[in-house]
Amino acid sequence: MQLQQMQDQLSRQQGIIEELQNDVSRMKQENLERYQDLDRRINSGAAPAATPDNSSGGGASNAAPDAAAGAAAQQPAASSEPGDPAKEKLYYDAAFDLIKQKDFDKASQAFGAFLRKYPNSQYAGNAQYWLGEVNLAKGDLPAASQAFAQVSQKYPKHSKVPDSLYKLADVERRMGHTDKVKGILQQVISQYPGTSAAQLAQRDLQKL
Repeated sequence: MQLQQMQDQLSRQQGIIEELQNDVSRMKQENLERYQDLDRRINSGAAPAATPDNSSGGGASNAAPDAAAGAAAQQPAASSEPGDPAKEKLYYDAAFDLIKQKDFDKASQAFGAFLRKYPNSQYAGNAQYWLGEVNLAKGDLPAASQAFAQVSQKYPKHSKVPDSLYKLADVERRMGHTDKVKGILQQVISQYPGTSAAQLAQRDLQKL
């Protein structure tokens, strides 16, 4: 009877493991599809679909969003301020809303101002990544390259690092720096296996 109970328990555990493996596979595929969709939207100039990682916890505050967006875009190059999560989120969301409005010039200014004002914010890593995306959307490849490179330099443990490195490789390819592209793609694959960026890097590497 004990043996039967153990076999039943083992069977249940195996079922749970299989279910978890299926969930992980599905999540990886969904993340890959979402990343590819976002990449297409940005490169075509369409508004990106907001995800929890992009907006860091929600949409922009309803409190005068237009005024907040204007303030974010016009902030001077000030020194960093003490952390105020509510204020940081307001500025970050206002800058992100400018991407949705396809106002990439103001979005670039807003994210740049945010990073100067709140370099240690919990949203700073995302802001640095999106600064690269909006500069890429503007066609400013040198600025996009610099912004993407700084994600891994300034925020090495941030979840956006694999994506930023992959986009950095794409920007370097567009600028004709093919000698740098292979090394960056190999870095993504070796250091961030299993990520959507690594899958895309592997695909691109095979095409080189």
